[in-house]
Amino acid sequence: MAPSRPIPMGSPSTGTRRESIAGMASSFAASLADPSPLAQQVLARDIAELTPSEIEAENRAAASAPASYHSAGIVPYADGSTDNDDDILDGPGSSAPYLYRRPSAIAYGNARPVLGVAANGDPALTKVEKLKSREAERSLLRDNHLLPPRHASAAGPSGLGPSGAGVDGQQPGFLGRMYKRIFSTRRPKEAAEEERRLQGSGADAAAPIGEVTERTALLGSASSATESDGSETGPALDEQWDAAVAAGQIHTTWQREAKTIAVYSRSLIITFLLQYSINITGIFAVSHIGKAELGAVSLSAMTASITFYAPCQGLATCLDTLCSQAYGSGHKFLVGLQLQRMCCFLLILCVPIATVWVYSEEILVNLVPEREIAALAGLYLRILVFSMPASAVFECSKRYMQAQGLFTANTYVLFISAPLNILLNWLFVWKLELGYIGAPISAVITQWMMPLLLLLYVYFIDGSQCWGGFSKRILSNWGPMIKLALPGMIMIEAEYFAFEILTLAAGRFGATELAAQSILVTLTSTTYQIPFPVSIAASTRIANLIGAKLPDAAITCAKVATVAGFLLGGFNLAWVAAFRYQIPRLFTNDPDVIELVAKACPIVAFMQVFDGTAAVASALLRGVGRQEIGSYANLAAYYIVALPISFALGLGLDWRLPGLWGGVTVGLFLVTVAENLYLYYFNWNHAVEEAEIRNASG
Repeated sequence: MAPSRPIPMGSPSTGTRRESIAGMASSFAASLADPSPLAQQVLARDIAELTPSEIEAENRAAASAPASYHSAGIVPYADGSTDNDDDILDGPGSSAPYLYRRPSAIAYGNARPVLGVAANGDPALTKVEKLKSREAERSLLRDNHLLPPRHASAAGPSGLGPSGAGVDGQQPGFLGRMYKRIFSTRRPKEAAEEERRLQGSGADAAAPIGEVTERTALLGSASSATESDGSETGPALDEQWDAAVAAGQIHTTWQREAKTIAVYSRSLIITFLLQYSINITGIFAVSHIGKAELGAVSLSAMTASITFYAPCQGLATCLDTLCSQAYGSGHKFLVGLQLQRMCCFLLILCVPIATVWVYSEEILVNLVPEREIAALAGLYLRILVFSMPASAVFECSKRYMQAQGLFTANTYVLFISAPLNILLNWLFVWKLELGYIGAPISAVITQWMMPLLLLLYVYFIDGSQCWGGFSKRILSNWGPMIKLALPGMIMIEAEYFAFEILTLAAGRFGATELAAQSILVTLTSTTYQIPFPVSIAASTRIANLIGAKLPDAAITCAKVATVAGFLLGGFNLAWVAAFRYQIPRLFTNDPDVIELVAKACPIVAFMQVFDGTAAVASALLRGVGRQEIGSYANLAAYYIVALPISFALGLGLDWRLPGLWGGVTVGLFLVTVAENLYLYYFNWNHAVEEAEIRNASG
């Protein structure tokens, strides 16, 4: 077998020695970060400890279809077999679904969301998700003219009739033709047919369904089914797809990839903004009381993030692997067992952290010269202590739902809790005139509301099929679970701390600078909620295409995602720079704070471009299985370059806030350059080979 040809994103020239060195370093890093063996160890122990009564209970639960399956028109087998028996859906000997993956290992909801350490293997998919995979395959086959179009009116070029006319026989207008030409996801039919003609009719070439070739069965296939639009399903679709991939006939367009990324990311953007709104509502509520209160909220949020929220989110990312593998094993009740273990572990962890929060005033007064700010921040944290158990349980419950493919549940919960949080802040801070302490009280109530709403969703709607009740084994297998959770905690904690440390540095300048820093941190965290979900969508899509053995399509998607990250960064730059005086007035009326924010905003606005491009580049590395490269690049840029430059400019040259943010801008620029250079020389065919090995071993 000939070696794979490198397919760079840009220039066709590549350095073999550079690729070899990068591959060795990447493999070494991956061997340290791969959590799959630990997850398999936990799963094997749990399965071995199943009692006959638990197995019987699982079989009874598997016999009843969940609501999501009924809505998709799927009913389980009469013998109560599990969701892993996919012969009817996939066909005998069919391969795993290629073109649908779910995002995982995402820590979001506080400050800047990040990606944790994830397993090399893909999460198990539900039957509903596998149906989506089949539809994605059919759509790509249609776009490459290997399947009949869905509608008869799309038979001609650009979705027109056979002769190029519209449905009513009339030619479309100029705008209609331009719209079709620009936004149609279908490849030009002439180009596709010419490509197949040049390839010839080899054994691996795929002919369009409905076209008679020497490979066409005379009497058809008894095991295949036909959709109402004439497209094939089951084994026939598998054969058509595999033959087309082997013959190199599956190509994508930038229009399709842009549309796919937009569809993937729109719900994620809403979810991220809703959950982050719960955190910034308190800042808005108390910001007009005074600049000391505004600075105290920023300081307390920073302390809460680096001492609890980041470790909690990082530790909970291990459930992305544990719950997914338990779900894929067919023993669904083990998903609930993993949830119980991590909840118990985090609740125990809350005890020492709560002690730190109770005495945080004495700690913060040594870090911030303003005693009043330290006292207010300590008061905020003492009230926020009561929300810690709820936050821990909700963070774990999100993973429990995601393992079952129930992503919309979290969004529904946020659609209720986010507006209520705004109402509570208005009620306690202003209506009842509780002032500053009204914000943490509102946060506590909202944090408890979220897991309770999710519990109601599980009980009344969907998700209970993986809950087998409380287990006596909740305290077993903690060792491998903690080993699996620690890398995620370290990674997320390091990325959080790199930005939060700027707040500590700003606190050395006084109350005015700390208040301005609070606004800037809130601003940059809010703007990051837009490119980051897009980067997750791009990472998911890249993983799909790599798993489907389509490196050329993955490169096209990578280029589209890179352009999207640049455009979103440019969009954020434009409005942050244009409204640099209006933005701080949303938080405060203090003229000194407004002037400081406006002075730093040009640098912060310029940073937005690299913030968006770096987020996308890191996600693309994750999509091709090189997430450790992105992690190392971020950590090196932040701690070796960005923070020293920030301290030198902000403290050494006394540039203050503009200097602090200037160092971060330089760091993000270096991250963008380093990650995109790696992708430029990356061997995309090698990523396909690695994905094949992972799929085979799985």
